Amino acid sequence: MHVIKKTGEIIGNISMLKININGKELEVQPGITVMQACEIAEVEIPRFCYHERLEIAGNCRMCLVEIEKAPKPVASCVQTVTEGMVIKTNSPMVKKAREGAMEFLLINHPLDCPICDQAGECDLQDQAMTYGKGQSRFTEHKRAVTDKYMGPLVSTHMTRCIHCTRCVRFLEDIAGVPELGAVERGEHMQVGTYIEQALTSELSGNIIDLCPVGALTSKPYEFKARSWELRKTESIDVLDAVGSNIRIDSKGREVMRILPRLNEEINEEWIGDKTRFAYDGLKYQRLDAPMVKKDGMLQDASWQAALNAIAEKVGQVNAREVSAIAGDLVDVEGMLMMKEMLAGLGSSNYDCRQDGSRLDNSQRGLYLFNTGIASIEQSDFCLIFGANPRAEATIVNAKIGTAVRKHGMEVAVIGNKVDLTYPYKHLGNNPWILKQLAEGEHPYCSRLRQAKKPMIIIGADAMASDDYEATIYYAKMLAKQYGFIQDGWNGYNILQRAASRVGGLDIGFVPGAGGLATAEILRQSKVIFLMGADEVNLSAINPNAFIVYIGHHGDRIAAMADVILPGAAYTEKNATYVNLEGRVQTTQLAVFPPNLAQEDWRLIVQLAQALGVKLPYAKLQDIRSKMGQISPVFKGDVMLHKTEFPMQEGKKKDFSKDFMVNYVTNYYMTDPISRNSRTMAKCTAEIKKKVA
Repeated sequence: MHVIKKTGEIIGNISMLKININGKELEVQPGITVMQACEIAEVEIPRFCYHERLEIAGNCRMCLVEIEKAPKPVASCVQTVTEGMVIKTNSPMVKKAREGAMEFLLINHPLDCPICDQAGECDLQDQAMTYGKGQSRFTEHKRAVTDKYMGPLVSTHMTRCIHCTRCVRFLEDIAGVPELGAVERGEHMQVGTYIEQALTSELSGNIIDLCPVGALTSKPYEFKARSWELRKTESIDVLDAVGSNIRIDSKGREVMRILPRLNEEINEEWIGDKTRFAYDGLKYQRLDAPMVKKDGMLQDASWQAALNAIAEKVGQVNAREVSAIAGDLVDVEGMLMMKEMLAGLGSSNYDCRQDGSRLDNSQRGLYLFNTGIASIEQSDFCLIFGANPRAEATIVNAKIGTAVRKHGMEVAVIGNKVDLTYPYKHLGNNPWILKQLAEGEHPYCSRLRQAKKPMIIIGADAMASDDYEATIYYAKMLAKQYGFIQDGWNGYNILQRAASRVGGLDIGFVPGAGGLATAEILRQSKVIFLMGADEVNLSAINPNAFIVYIGHHGDRIAAMADVILPGAAYTEKNATYVNLEGRVQTTQLAVFPPNLAQEDWRLIVQLAQALGVKLPYAKLQDIRSKMGQISPVFKGDVMLHKTEFPMQEGKKKDFSKDFMVNYVTNYYMTDPISRNSRTMAKCTAEIKKKVA
């Protein structure tokens, strides 16, 4: 007899259970299922309805096993282990039972594999080959089910549905938007939206991955390519600050689809719909050649001509009148090169806070999501101040929702009253409530005192308001009064929504000594380099300023530019980003930039040379070495650096306004890529349709 022990799972003095799987003895914790025990023993159990992150349904019957003394095969996903249990997964009874289950599943399933988008990645295909009989005894006509409309993202072929209900459970358990369900029973059962309408969850695309057959497929990707034709590149998403791990599938020079990549610390195996579907925006309105404005019109030019035009203008002004603002999608390498170029010119006017945020980089703990995404579920109380995590960081919002539904976390909100997909206590839309809580004068203080691991989430808009100092003062007082900061626990969090923000603060892309911040740059500077800074206040820009736009889309600012230098999008470069919790990650080049476009750091090195500034960087590794010298966070790959939190409250300042505003009104269009995506435009149209 061979003895296998499950390691790393023993808690306290829990006595282990001894069971037997296929003749091998195994020691496991009480309470786990037979399927989990089989996975520990590295015995494969087929399944369709079971998913480790969803509630158990037990309705596909593919996971049947034989248990000694049981009169018939048992579904391993719902049966918990008991002392002395003897399990067989390869007996004739099990083989026959699985063949029968597969035969029933295929009674009505259409034989349309050659045209199905799931072909090649289909669980039903794979398991039919491995566990099926190879033939069917049924000759009756197959039933047909009408396809359902679920919006512009999910395409339905409901005749293929095997009623595993994974999609139903995902929208209820993870997304918190229970819009799918089953009607009728038996052969007449159908999965749908009850009243036919588009799904409203920002995580709806994940049901495509969860579907084990081809009933739910990607509408934008449908009939475009086969999985074996695609080149797969592991990368990260930059359309928000979460840093979701993704896989970019490309064909030739075009991105065909984006799928989630497993990362237990960040996004688990989910991604938001913007992350998944906005990739078609990479094809439209692209800047692929340098342009120079002549006679009021932008015209194509050579790289040398564009650089000469910039050099000529910079030579006519004082170095202190040259500035740069970095947008939300800019990588760390690009910002560092721009910073060093301006320093070489003698300017310290640079800022990565295009929204006017007042956060500085003096203390790292004051601009991070210190709790960490993976640790949200450990908290028992969450106070959200001036944020809408559903629109700003969908994955974070889903994690909070899971904590509410599974662990009983209580959530309170100060700010706009919005649907966050989970119940919460709305304390009001008045920042003064934060002061009352911090000073113990609010009725809700009694609940705060009961919290064992409380956390506060402060929105990016609160950091950009005139009341920034008051927010920080009272948030730190609150953290001190109610144990938000304890040994092994940091509940003070800033919800950044720009992928570039934390990395920019880490390398010091904020005004140096005597330097200008975003508002002053726009108002006073005579030469402004806008690195993808499409969200700046257009009306605040000095009409006489010479604008150099460095970016990949002809978006809001590009039309105002005097010179355009085409950059590379996140799918077209090897670049570094730091997510909202301070985790350093890198994108990988999946497709090459179009035409004459280049990575930001390369074009800035050339620009610096044209301006007479020598930057000693010939390759990407040289820049990354410099980044490591500036901040230790860049010395470790994919490393989360814990930061000591500064408890000093600072100078007291009161709020000046009686209400708060959250500016993210449309989740689907927050950046140049998603604004140019036709798929995101369709999603926006659905929102307007519902409002109307």
